[in-house]
Amino acid sequence: MAKSLGIFVTTKDSFPHVLGITQAAKNKGAKVKVFFTWVATHLTQHPDFKKLCEIADDVSICVDSYKKQGFDPQVIPPGLTEKKMATQAQHGMIIEDYDCYLSL
Repeated sequence: MAKSLGIFVTTKDSFPHVLGITQAAKNKGAKVKVFFTWVATHLTQHPDFKKLCEIADDVSICVDSYKKQGFDPQVIPPGLTEKKMATQAQHGMIIEDYDCYLSL
């Protein structure tokens, strides 16, 4: 298994996959970063979103997408911090800094 995995999430129906893949990668000792954008920002409302934030090494969302999907950027989802309400630069970090890249 690769030492690091970046997961780029763009779909609303992929949360079970994101959580399962993240857990499996962590079980194998990989570092995992997950970035949610566009309609995938709706997944911040999933009951297990905070659990994902606890399992992964880094979880962030595109705050612009979050706002455009109708959410108030001042309301930070459980499991995130204000710093994790980020930009597409987080996506770039996955591409640059992680051994493997997965898009869901």
